[in-house]
Amino acid sequence: MLSENIKKIRKSKGLSQQDLALRLNVVRQTVSKWEQGLSVPDSEMLISLSKVLDIPVNVLLEQNLHTENELEIKDLSLRLEAINVYLAQKEKSRKNGIKNC
Repeated sequence: MLSENIKKIRKSKGLSQQDLALRLNVVRQTVSKWEQGLSVPDSEMLISLSKVLDIPVNVLLEQNLHTENELEIKDLSLRLEAINVYLAQKEKSRKNGIKNC
């Protein structure tokens, strides 16, 4: 739900409602109303909101936004995959070096 996503993403970025409001040139109460589901940003404001939060509009609109832990796990998995590729290449280079001796 949009209201929950705005709040969750805002907090994950370390922004207060006031901080977000200032960046969007709205009053803090506007952000509060969005997060409570009492109002919704218009399409232009939704685009501005996505830019300020550095997240695509479709992610803001998703029904089930991934939790921070899921995102951290995915990031960790990608990093571990990169490390494994690096180690495999290093091992291959080492073996090639032994064969050439």
